Amino acid sequence: MPALGILVSVLMESLKVTLFVLVMMVAVDFINVKTKGKLESILQTGNEWKQYIVSSILGSAPGCLGSFAGVSLYIHGMISLGALTGLMLATSGDEAFVMLAMIPDTAIILFAILFVIGIAAGYLTDFIIKKYKIKTCTDCEFKQYHPGEEGYKHYFEDHIWTHIIKGHLIRIFLWTFGALLVVEYAMTFFDLESITSEYTFLLLVLGALIGLIPESGPHLIFVMLFAKGLIPFSVLLTSSVVQDGHGMLPMLSYSLKDSVLIKVFNLAFGLILGIIIYFLGF
Repeated sequence: MPALGILVSVLMESLKVTLFVLVMMVAVDFINVKTKGKLESILQTGNEWKQYIVSSILGSAPGCLGSFAGVSLYIHGMISLGALTGLMLATSGDEAFVMLAMIPDTAIILFAILFVIGIAAGYLTDFIIKKYKIKTCTDCEFKQYHPGEEGYKHYFEDHIWTHIIKGHLIRIFLWTFGALLVVEYAMTFFDLESITSEYTFLLLVLGALIGLIPESGPHLIFVMLFAKGLIPFSVLLTSSVVQDGHGMLPMLSYSLKDSVLIKVFNLAFGLILGIIIYFLGF
């Protein structure tokens, strides 16, 4: 395909993905507004497993809203560091929307796996913290974070335009366009299939390391490579486990030490699970 043809094809694909993401984001944001305040009442009763399940559900929801809500719950002492770790493991950030647009069947399976792993990882993290008496929240800044609370009176202006379109959609389009362009041109000039098959394990480790970046976007390259059939599921899973979009950004301003602990735990979980799945041949 000529260079101009590739450019046009990538542009059209990026626009289609972005339009789908817009619809999904509006739907998730609307649900978030309508259910605000319900989580606190749910978490106030029941055993500790409830916080792991609720946290993993929040993480499984596409986008950053579940992660932001989890940080708020942690700041208010309603969930443990383990529960927040499980939540960040379960989330795929804004990349979840792109996966639903490009690889919907795989995305649903991946989200289900992350949900289950998030519950187990939450419990295991708290177990390790208690066993080795790891202190948490020793550098906490007592800030209250209430995502989206002030925008309800002007829903379209604050939520749709400022938060979704300006805050997320433009960035998603640019990252999607860039990642697709890189993969398409690389396939034209290189034998990308041979390269990715030869260095699959290295890509798995690279996916985990890039997952440490607290930002939506860089991880999309692995989504594109998987969508093109160039990397196995184990690489996509590893990247998804470690990365959390930009859900960690408010946590970084609250406690740097706890943020590092969460990323270390999820890096370990991601590499262990990814390597197991890799050697099982997936």
